[in-house]
Amino acid sequence: MEITKLSPDDEVGCADAVAVDSAGWKLDCPEVLQHTPRSFANMLRYGWDLEPPRAYLAREDGTPVGLLTVDVPTYDNTNQTWIDVKVHPDHRGRGIGSALIEYGEKVTGELGRDTIGFGGLDLPKAEAFARRHGFEQKAVEVNRRQDLAGLDWGLVQRIYDESVAAASAYELITLTGSLPEDMLDGMIAVTESINDAPKDDLDMEDDVYSRERLRAYEEAQAKSDRTVYRVVAREKATGALAGHTVIAVERERPHIGEQHDTAVAREHRGHRLGALLKSAMLLELRDAEPALTQVDTWNAESNGHMIGINEQLNYKIVARFLAYQKTV
Repeated sequence: MEITKLSPDDEVGCADAVAVDSAGWKLDCPEVLQHTPRSFANMLRYGWDLEPPRAYLAREDGTPVGLLTVDVPTYDNTNQTWIDVKVHPDHRGRGIGSALIEYGEKVTGELGRDTIGFGGLDLPKAEAFARRHGFEQKAVEVNRRQDLAGLDWGLVQRIYDESVAAASAYELITLTGSLPEDMLDGMIAVTESINDAPKDDLDMEDDVYSRERLRAYEEAQAKSDRTVYRVVAREKATGALAGHTVIAVERERPHIGEQHDTAVAREHRGHRLGALLKSAMLLELRDAEPALTQVDTWNAESNGHMIGINEQLNYKIVARFLAYQKTV
């Protein structure tokens, strides 16, 4: 078996990687949102915020059989990597996954890092695989999907109206694309509010944000051909930014949206700003993105407050994932 690092400019290699990845998802959980060759290449070029992962394709006699991706954080948690392993269903049970795990550990060691994170579907075989390789379960994350075609827009409007009444001290700013320069500093603190979301038992530092990182996120999303929509809450009396919600819509597949963030600064909680922001975003997207039919979001299973809002807004569970870590 040969393991080679993929370049985003390798069209054949990226297509082979997506074929391996998709074959695994189609067997294990076909509802999960899957890459296209184009989106996979963009991930390798730009990542989430110009911090792209590395990808390695395993081949036997020229046939793609497995895929390893390695995320290498540079803004924070710089002692860690996060890896993902996929093996084509036709080639499972032959040690390919174990070889890719070992390769991921080798890459981690070469980078001078000592902690590896690993995630997998909540399936008995996946859990046994993780434990066999010394990983300890640390958290549970749930992927939910909002079906806009089945959404009760009357309910959305009621949630919005009730939230406006509860949050009368605040106003909303709706933005598409980049943040205005005069909002950047205020958005650093709002974005860092995501650190209050549950980490469960994960050994992770808080995310660290800066003007440069916020701009890197905008650049990576734009170059990945996604339109970023934001709704920001601002306190009327002080002008302080209090919270935001962010959804990115693919241009390659404009029916698909992803919830990238929803956060409310601690000192502004208790005014139904979370419900206000999310309902306002839906009303905005109904007009701005008529082709949009689904929005995916991820939450720690223990984040009951946000899950409660999402379930009101017709989010249903797609998949449950277990997050693991080990020290090397």
